[in-house]
Amino acid sequence: MNATPTSTIRALAPADHALWLPLWQAYLTFYEAELPDAVSETTWRRLIAPAEPVHGALALDAQGRAVGLAHWLFHRSTWAVGDVCYLNDLFVDAGQRGQGLGRRLIEHVHAAAAAQGAPKVYWLTHETNATAQRLYNAVAERTGFIQYRKPTGR
Repeated sequence: MNATPTSTIRALAPADHALWLPLWQAYLTFYEAELPDAVSETTWRRLIAPAEPVHGALALDAQGRAVGLAHWLFHRSTWAVGDVCYLNDLFVDAGQRGQGLGRRLIEHVHAAAAAQGAPKVYWLTHETNATAQRLYNAVAERTGFIQYRKPTGR
């Protein structure tokens, strides 16, 4: 399967759960992560709820198969007047990588952020994900910030 001009990227719809879930699970597997079912169910409900600041899109190939996803959210920042956009999740099926679909998903999120008036889109990737970093270095500025995390135990 190749990402061709006939592939489309569109907003998630309530009827897309069966298309979305295998990609979501593949994304978690890629990062060697496991989440309780309740987290995935809550994530799905948030993605399709119009009142939530969380949004999602699917990339579909010419046959209508889901081959990529993006999730993003808008949030306040102490460094901007308007809400900023965090690209929370980006995943392309292994068979589709290298065809420009990741770039198109980023551009889709960027366009959504611009339409909302967000001054920037930002995201994280794992330091070992060299393939993704090649794309990200080509489409965005690498800020040099390092993430730290301290779980609350909740």
